[in-house]
Amino acid sequence: MSKVLGIVAEYNPFHNGHLYHLMQSKKTFNADYTIAIMGGNFSQRGDVSIVNKWAKAEMALQNGVDLVIELPTIYAISSAENFAEGAVKILNSLKIVDAISFGAETEDINALDKAAEILCAEPQEYKNLLAHELSKGLSFPKARENALMMYINDVRRFANVLSMPNNILAIEYLKALRKSKSNIRPVCITRLGAGHNELSVSKKIASASALRSMIASDKMDSLEFKRLLPASSYSILFEEYKRGHIIKDITCYDKEILYSLRKMSTSELANLPDVSEGLEFSIRQAASSCNSVVELLNILNSKRYTKTRLQRTFLYSMLGITKEDMELSKTITPYVRVLGFNENGQKLISKISKANPRLSVITSVKKFEDTNKNKGLQTLLDKDIWATDVYTLGYEFDSWAKLDYTHNMITL
Repeated sequence: MSKVLGIVAEYNPFHNGHLYHLMQSKKTFNADYTIAIMGGNFSQRGDVSIVNKWAKAEMALQNGVDLVIELPTIYAISSAENFAEGAVKILNSLKIVDAISFGAETEDINALDKAAEILCAEPQEYKNLLAHELSKGLSFPKARENALMMYINDVRRFANVLSMPNNILAIEYLKALRKSKSNIRPVCITRLGAGHNELSVSKKIASASALRSMIASDKMDSLEFKRLLPASSYSILFEEYKRGHIIKDITCYDKEILYSLRKMSTSELANLPDVSEGLEFSIRQAASSCNSVVELLNILNSKRYTKTRLQRTFLYSMLGITKEDMELSKTITPYVRVLGFNENGQKLISKISKANPRLSVITSVKKFEDTNKNKGLQTLLDKDIWATDVYTLGYEFDSWAKLDYTHNMITL
């Protein structure tokens, strides 16, 4: 019986570290097919994708993924918890996925699962510790890390485990599997080489952050840069660069973000996800006197409000995502939006349709809109369409709208 592996990724861009993870995952699980649930044009850390979602899908397919499904924008730019839950909900809904593979800084998956177990159960002692840490004015991620460390009380085993970015996401995947009572088996691959946000380069492995930094510094032509990506990824990336379709970071949307923030009333700012405790007043005041996202961050960044949380808030304002939209995303099973597939991927689409005939599989946005009667799914899709329309404003050339209707799926 064939084995189907699921991977959740951003591939921003697809580099040698991603290739290592993909190959190791297939080998470890002995997978026959691989499905990637991939973030689209904006990222979970509140930033922008270096190239559009179709270019990223092509990179994935060229390097061994069989089917690429878009993680809807609301999940893709959410907290780690909602990001993971959205992806796992999609994988569960396919009804053909046997395992999910994720990267982590630690080899000890049992330690990660122990943390996930506590976060799912939320025992009273842990909740008391968390409330105490939050009362110190710490950000939620830091307060949660401290509370978990104190509750578990095993420094030798858990030191640094709960603070590493890939470990944090891994814990959220394990949580999502537990909460949904999923039969999907978790597979953990130890991260190789540079850390998630490290800008250093080791041998042929660098983080996506380091690669984006090199692109921003006009080092795409260097031999050092070329050896850090598979040849197909570099070719796709360079084509996008020549077309003027590379977007270096969130500062490319300085004016759009400032416009959206200045346009909103205080109550509208308060209705953005992650905005609480009077942050709306600080944002309104800062947006009135700043000229860039960097200036905004310098004013607002604090131990309670991290850079990532603030950047996500800026994206919510620019993309028109409210607290009601975010709550909707937590109560709904997302559609399956196909971005691309190869020959094996085509077989997978057929298997998915047979396994779950009621599932909304989108291969044409127009056809879906003509027949869909689910208002919640339409809301999610509207955000995806708008996100693409906004994304292209960062292009040097050809900033066209409505690409979700006109851009072909990537087929190999």
